[in-house]
Amino acid sequence: MTHAGAGGGIIPAGMEPTAYPVNDFGPAMRGMVIGAVGILHVFLAQFAIGGGFLMTYFQWLAGRGVPDARRFLDSFFKYLVLVSFVTGALTGVAMWLTTIQVGPHTIGLMVDEFHWIWAIEWCCFAVEIVAGYMFLRYGERLPDGVRLRLLATYALASFGSLFWINGILSWQLTPGAWLASGDVWAGFFNPSFWPSLLYRVAVSSTLGALAAIAVINTMDLDRAARHALLARAARLLVPMAAMPALGLWYVAVIPADSRAWLTGGSVAMSMFLALAAGASLLIGAYALVGIWWRRLYVSGATAALLLALAFGATAAGEFVRAGARKPFTIRQVLYSNAIAPAEVARLRAEGSVARDPYPLRDAARYPTAQLALGARVVRLQCAACHTMKGANGLVHLGGAWSLEQLRIAIARLQETKGFMPPFAGPATEVEAVAQLIRWEAAGAPAAWPVSDDPVALAQIGRWLDEAGTAPAPERPRPPGEATGGGRGGAR
Repeated sequence: MTHAGAGGGIIPAGMEPTAYPVNDFGPAMRGMVIGAVGILHVFLAQFAIGGGFLMTYFQWLAGRGVPDARRFLDSFFKYLVLVSFVTGALTGVAMWLTTIQVGPHTIGLMVDEFHWIWAIEWCCFAVEIVAGYMFLRYGERLPDGVRLRLLATYALASFGSLFWINGILSWQLTPGAWLASGDVWAGFFNPSFWPSLLYRVAVSSTLGALAAIAVINTMDLDRAARHALLARAARLLVPMAAMPALGLWYVAVIPADSRAWLTGGSVAMSMFLALAAGASLLIGAYALVGIWWRRLYVSGATAALLLALAFGATAAGEFVRAGARKPFTIRQVLYSNAIAPAEVARLRAEGSVARDPYPLRDAARYPTAQLALGARVVRLQCAACHTMKGANGLVHLGGAWSLEQLRIAIARLQETKGFMPPFAGPATEVEAVAQLIRWEAAGAPAAWPVSDDPVALAQIGRWLDEAGTAPAPERPRPPGEATGGGRGGAR
């Protein structure tokens, strides 16, 4: 059963933000944990796809009598691709397990909306497994024509897996017409589908070529023969030429506020975007000038360095892709803390943890019920992106602020930082969180006064009302209201 969410999106009825138990990863925030697993998985999976492209190409060359092409295929490159493929599969399982721990609402909605598409992707993955294993097990005994068909099957299946999963992932940022219609194909073929897909294909091809260059340098061939193979492997670097245009296309179709985070609104997002673009530019420049124009011999050490740059570009690019969704995990449907936009007003009235059935594991360490309430609110609303004293720690961010600064920043959260969701709780919860941060910053003393001044709570309530329940980019501003204020730090 479903109901309309913000902007007309379709979300499961009865979806409560406290429906699932919350897992604590200590000083590593939840986003950091899933990010680390995700970056490794994406790098391995895209290399396995590009490796499939390259092996199919080299098998075609072998069928045309190109010297040493088949020898390259029967070197340990096929093992490298298949090990990457297997480890990519294992990290894919790790992604599922981690996502269930970190964002069960998000992954639940994605499965609910795209279960048949995900089933198709899994079928492609199954074909990929069978074709890859058959080539590994029987490839050396098969004639060139059969080998080519087998590798083409592997490559097409791996591309099919990328094709179907890309639509689901790009939907998170640009759900497009799905928000109004709930049509699965409108969500799948969303505005960022094609630039994202083509960009990933170019990245996959690049990774396959760079790994092949590294492997060719280990083969027992004379320099001229290795150089000839290197030149052929480098042809799979050609799609890199389209990456700048594809990147600009992607940035052009994402929402305006997301584009603003990437182009100066968020220092971290802009820095990682520059890192991804800079690393890709270095690889592309070397390929253009060194390999194609000057026809330089590429050593194994150089290839390894280029692969390291490619990993850095992949990591930075995935950070940017995930960060551009903020304050949502699914645009206009779920905030990063798994609260639906339509639920904020209700939670402001009744309290965000009023229906939270899970106790605090360390409840005894809090000397007052107010601090314990603050800890429960932080667990629900903040812990997806923050810890208390670890990565992106609240104490580090606001522990030196005055009490009034904390109250204003939390109550007007989406104005304090435009890529954060609005605070989804009443004034008492704002005060509880502010007191918790101050208590933790003070070293968690055994005694702490309860703060329940009705005048202060009334002022916090006014700040909450002024901020409203909409995210910063959608919040209507009355005429004459300043546009800088708390949002200035994020813009």
